[in-house]
Amino acid sequence: MTYDELRHLADTWGLVMMAVTFVTFVGWTFRKGSTQRLHDAANMIFKDDEDDQAH
Repeated sequence: MTYDELRHLADTWGLVMMAVTFVTFVGWTFRKGSTQRLHDAANMIFKDDEDDQAH
């Protein structure tokens, strides 16, 4: 396999694989049932502040 063949392979199938991976990651966040987990993860940094104010 020459450099040009490898470059052509990476330009075509590499781009397709990166696009599929990106769409999968974005779609994964919008799947049904993930809303509560994402909300908990987004607000995790504020948990200590809420505990401190309650005391």
